[in-house]
Amino acid sequence: MAILRLAWRSLLNRRFTALLTATSIALSVALLVGVERLRVEARQSFASTISGTDLIVGARSGQVQLLLYSVFHIGNATSNLSWQSYQAVAGHPRVAWSIPLSLGDSHRGFRVLGTTPAFFEHYRYGRGRTLALDTGAVFEDVFDAVLGAEVAAALGYSLGERIVIAHGGADVAFALHDDKPFTVVGILERTGTPVDRTVHVSLEGLEAIHVDWQGGVRLPGLSIPAERVRQMDLTPKSVTAALVGLHSKVSTFQVQRFVNEYPREPLLAILPGVALQELWQLVGAAENALLAVSACVVVVGLLGMLTALLTSLDERRREMAILRATGARPGHVFGLVMGEAAFLTVLGILAGLALLYGAMFGLQPLVEARLGLHLAIGLPSRHEFVLLGAVLLAGILAGTLPAYRAYRHSLADGMTIRV
Repeated sequence: MAILRLAWRSLLNRRFTALLTATSIALSVALLVGVERLRVEARQSFASTISGTDLIVGARSGQVQLLLYSVFHIGNATSNLSWQSYQAVAGHPRVAWSIPLSLGDSHRGFRVLGTTPAFFEHYRYGRGRTLALDTGAVFEDVFDAVLGAEVAAALGYSLGERIVIAHGGADVAFALHDDKPFTVVGILERTGTPVDRTVHVSLEGLEAIHVDWQGGVRLPGLSIPAERVRQMDLTPKSVTAALVGLHSKVSTFQVQRFVNEYPREPLLAILPGVALQELWQLVGAAENALLAVSACVVVVGLLGMLTALLTSLDERRREMAILRATGARPGHVFGLVMGEAAFLTVLGILAGLALLYGAMFGLQPLVEARLGLHLAIGLPSRHEFVLLGAVLLAGILAGTLPAYRAYRHSLADGMTIRV
């Protein structure tokens, strides 16, 4: 304990150098743990986006691609699922419920999803949580819209607002369906999923705004008013994908085989959990690369501490000699330098955690709004404690070289005046 107190006072005597060294370690620790926290939260956010759905059905493509565009609204479908095929899947005796999804349009950079009221009834996220309305109601009229929480917050919308949907999913829209605006009738509670960043309308509503369009272009000289459109048959010709729930999970592979072998058109049915695992395998290399870069930053920080301790040894030759002359053994000198290295590492770890949590408190609303990631502010996880323990061990090991050099210095070496 006496050695540790002496090491602490020695650091206080060199507080400026010690502060710079601890700061470099703190920044590297904050980066390392921050990357790990973001990696875990991203996985949890993706995994909690959809639950309770047994199969996702769409046109035949890759299962990761189908998962991304149907659930996460990333990318676009190569082709659609015909309405007749969707009805055949929905009418299968093993199917308990189904949700058609139609994507392709947008509103001021946010995706527009055409679906049915079954979406609000059967869609689950997290651990089986249901969608809930913060205000208003589910759409009933052809030109009603229900907004995700982030859409309403970002654009400042409230109930009764009239919004115009744009053709296509680009952030900058040039083809607007401004002759048939929608009315906001409901706003959903925040979920932390892509639902927050989506405008939900009925399938009939999407059909209605496209009756006088063809090939993504408004037909010249043709403009059908909204009231006349309401009287038309607005049954969709196709949808992008469908979420399917079964009466029993035992029949999952039976229904999947039925879809994959459907004779009228090439279809694909995927299990969301299996597709997620394949997605993690694809992005696993990027995750490992980020962790490797963070680890390298930690190594650089510890090398900075090693350099500072080694550089200070020449300046502290007389100090070490005086300690030896007053009765300190070589082992005491070794322990003194090791104690300084341990103190600097611990201070760096604590300061890094404080910096990380401060940044999380400040950036949590922005990250949640822009990226849809909820940064949980809690105690470090078991894996994070392992990383911090590894940093502490590496810091102590880094102190062994300057401690050994101080141990080898003789009493006469410290008393000799060098010119």
